Order: sequence, then structure tokens, then C-alpha cells
Amino acid sequence: MPHTDGTVTITVNGEHKRVAAGLSLADLASQLGLVPEKVAVERNLEVVPRSTLAQVQVEDGDEIEIVHFVGGGDHAAAVTADDSWEVAGQRFRSRLIVGTGKYKDFAQNAAAVEAAGAEIVTVAVRRVNVSDRNAPMLTDYIDPKKITYLPNTAGCFTAEDAIRTLRLAREAGGWDLVKLEVLGEARTLYPDMVETLRATEILAKEGFKPMVYCVDDPIAAKRLEDVGAVAIMPLGAPIGSGLGIQNKVTIRLIVEGAKVPVLVDAGVGTASEAAVAMELGCDGVLMNTAIAEAKDPVMMAQAMKAGVEAGRLAYRAGRMGQRRYADPSSPLAGLI
Repeated sequence: MPHTDGTVTITVNGEHKRVAAGLSLADLASQLGLVPEKVAVERNLEVVPRSTLAQVQVEDGDEIEIVHFVGGGDHAAAVTADDSWEVAGQRFRSRLIVGTGKYKDFAQNAAAVEAAGAEIVTVAVRRVNVSDRNAPMLTDYIDPKKITYLPNTAGCFTAEDAIRTLRLAREAGGWDLVKLEVLGEARTLYPDMVETLRATEILAKEGFKPMVYCVDDPIAAKRLEDVGAVAIMPLGAPIGSGLGIQNKVTIRLIVEGAKVPVLVDAGVGTASEAAVAMELGCDGVLMNTAIAEAKDPVMMAQAMKAGVEAGRLAYRAGRMGQRRYADPSSPLAGLI
């Protein structure tokens, strides 16, 4: 019920506010200094279609979540490179996907993305800062019209949380291509494959195209593909560890058995390890910490680009066979 002064109490992104009774969600967004067309709104755990924000009125006790609109991009028409790759009908030249966390600031992040030559960046869906309307946004530095934003579910530990996050992401930016990760525990950040499989199946049925973070298990990878994953993203080592690819055999088995792209996600620490992933036949590599926590992130981004390209060239060229004994590189015929 409204208060005697004609206001109601609601919660917006975790903050209690009193607003005029009968206020629409569109008006609420405007009062917060936001453009209704550039945010996604959830009311009492239900995503509100943007087309109805002006009609839906807040009520006393409502819990409102407003998240950033961070756009999206489609470079399919512009890609003409012979060695491009495709995921869910979109084609890309760069095989290096870069994250957007842990950088000193957005400017450094943008410089690293440019140095890496990345065409896709992963982005977390987070609450709008309703306390500081002038807080910088990622879209101010990395243009979603030029770089494809891949919303992810970083920090989600249940299928329900991951699905809810991606529903909001789709409302915010119209995305179907998303990155799914459902974590099992905070210590290792290993994926919970039971929850991951369940979320993948539900999202695929709702029209999403999930690229899925998973364990380096060829059986689990195949099951993900069977329920609708458009890309398989096995970890090379724990997230943020920088240990490099710990099990080349299983990664190669996943590559050999998959009919969708395979990208190593997590564990790469330096350029030579990115090259190893590509030499195993992976379609690409996703990384964040290895670049963001380098002493010079922009220079490391350049190195990672070179490593990915070198590894891909080596894979296409076909390495020489391995031998147990020496084989002289100079001909012995005509030896003095």
C-alpha cells in the first residue's frame, strides 16, 4: 500500500528508495539518469520487456534490478579472411577472445583489446550504479558496434542464476550468443557439470546460443554439444592460475570429437601456452588474467596475438613426425 504521502518503498539494485506511487519503470529509469532504451529491468525476478516499461507501474515492496545495456556486434558480413572461423553463424578473423576484468581501468582494457586484435570480448552483466550516475561504463571505451560483446555468467554457482543473468543480458542487448559458466566452488572455480548441462539445455531451448565453459573431458564435451552448446570451452588449468594447458591429450580428444568450435578457456599464462592450444587444433583461445595481470598488459596482448597466430599456422602446416633417434638435416651424399 502507498504511504500517506503518496509514495511507495521499493528496492533498486539493493538500495531502498521511496518513489511516487504509480511511477512507471520507464520513468523510474529516467529519474535515475538512465535511458530506458539502454537498460534491462527485472521486477520481482521477472524480466520486463523493454517495450512495456512505460506501462508497468512500480508497487510497494517491489524489488527492481537494472543492468547495463552493453550492446553487441556482428562482423559476419565484413570477414573475408581465408582462415576465419565460425560460431553460431557468425564469422571472425581473430581467434583470440579477451576478457574485460582485472585491468587498471577501462582505458587500459581498451588498449589491450586493440593490441590483441580481438573481435570478441567477454563482459559480465552487472547492476547499474544508481548511486554514481557519472561512473564510467565499458561501452564508453570499447565500442559494441565494432567489437562483439559476449555476455557471460561469471560468478554464477547455479543453473538458475546463470539463466537469470543471460535472460537479462538478452533483454539489455538483444544477445543470443552468450558464454555460459556455472561454477562448482570458489576455491578452484571448476565448472559444476551437472548444473552446466542443465543450464545449457534450458538456454538452447529458449533460443540462446551458448558457448560453454567446461572440464577437459571429451564425454562431457560431447554431451554439451548434444544438448545445444554452439562451442565447447574446456579449461586448460584453473581460472586465473596461469599454469598453462595441463592435459594436452584430453584437449586434443575434445577437438577430434567435436562438430562445433573448441576454444581453450582459462589457465593460459603466456604466449607460448596460447600457441600450444592452437597447435592442438583448437579454434581459439579465451583469456583475461594472463593479459590483465602482466606487467605490461598491452605488450602482453600483442604477444598473445602473435602466439595464437603462430600456433594456428603451425597446426595448419602440420608438424614433422617425432623420432627416437637423430636424422641429419644435411645430406650425406657427396660427403668429403
